[in-house]
Amino acid sequence: MERVVVTGVGLVTPNGIGTDETWRSVTAGESAAAPITLFDCDERYPTRFACEVKNFEAERFMPRKKVKEAARFITFAMGAAKMAIEHAKLELTAEERERAGCFIGVGIGGLENLEKVTLLLKEKGPSKISPYFIPSLIGNLAAGQVSIEYGFQGPTYCHTSACSSSAHSIGEAYEWIRRGQADVMLAGGAEAAISPTGIAGFSAMFALSRRNEEPKRASRPFDKGRDGFVCGEGASALILESLTRAKRRGAPILAEIVGFGASSDAYHITKPAPGGAGAVRSMKYALADAKLSPDQIDYINAHGTSTPPGDIEESKALTTVFGAHALDHKVWISSTKSMMGHLLGAAGATEAGICALVIQTGLVPPTINLDEPDPECVLDYVPNRTRERKVRYALTNSFGFGGTNATLILSAFDG
Repeated sequence: MERVVVTGVGLVTPNGIGTDETWRSVTAGESAAAPITLFDCDERYPTRFACEVKNFEAERFMPRKKVKEAARFITFAMGAAKMAIEHAKLELTAEERERAGCFIGVGIGGLENLEKVTLLLKEKGPSKISPYFIPSLIGNLAAGQVSIEYGFQGPTYCHTSACSSSAHSIGEAYEWIRRGQADVMLAGGAEAAISPTGIAGFSAMFALSRRNEEPKRASRPFDKGRDGFVCGEGASALILESLTRAKRRGAPILAEIVGFGASSDAYHITKPAPGGAGAVRSMKYALADAKLSPDQIDYINAHGTSTPPGDIEESKALTTVFGAHALDHKVWISSTKSMMGHLLGAAGATEAGICALVIQTGLVPPTINLDEPDPECVLDYVPNRTRERKVRYALTNSFGFGGTNATLILSAFDG
């Protein structure tokens, strides 16, 4: 089977437009949370802040005439894709394009366009609806627009599995390459759900933090005072290649993907299974796939959303899988959602990209706002300050509504 390596990372996040700026911000421990500006979020909303992508200019990343075809999540995907392709110095011949594909996971899709068109339909009738409305809305058009722009003619589609969407996309892209059915895959995720219905819907579930007076301190995974997640948005893309192709062209190799696991809680539409049972299976499957023992993992980018039940069950799952290796603080764990919020369908790819950067730099970003650890969360969550460590193996978890779970393992490349 083919080995699969990461040769490029593109990040569009609340912490920065670009991989370098995002990395600078998260290693500095900066929170991107602030009052919502994307719509008039008045006092009727229990939560009035989020982690928005600021100063994003879609025309930098796609032709101006195409922007009208795309909802915000698609423009983010185009930005992340362009940056990942440039980072990887990826060029494809006509023949190579037939074995290059694109998987971009999306949890919700063009929610803000759906809201606008619903109001327009009510006020002015169906004749005023744009022919671009449906293509701007549906989740697979992130991958579709990217594949059209860059000529990826291999497998191109969208994984939708809530907050595991983009982790599943990377895992499946990895499988396509290692089976020898593709040579290059652009894999990632995109999301833009900071809209009236998005914020109102998550608020109605009591899923969001309500710390409106101190938004930068609101996302606090594993902290005793956490009260919900902070909604984020953005997109991330990774260029995956077969090792054979990457070495042949002298590509920069950032990391290798060595393990992928997926499972279902089969328990509840939103609550995690007791003891994180589904998460345990997902991590064990990934470790088995990578042929690694738990004590070989150096760093874990936790799902760590800052919800009261979720963080506890993930902590229990980590303890079950990693045992003394975790309890003795030999594996470092952090949640970058403490800084950029929860990017929903884009979270898994973003955090996989973060893992590749951890492996490259030896810098482990912190879990900020972790002032008083929950007594049921007793592991080393790298509180508040970045640390340095040589990381050979990094694991990242993504869990979603419906009980869906995905785990990826990345390693330092050893030629």
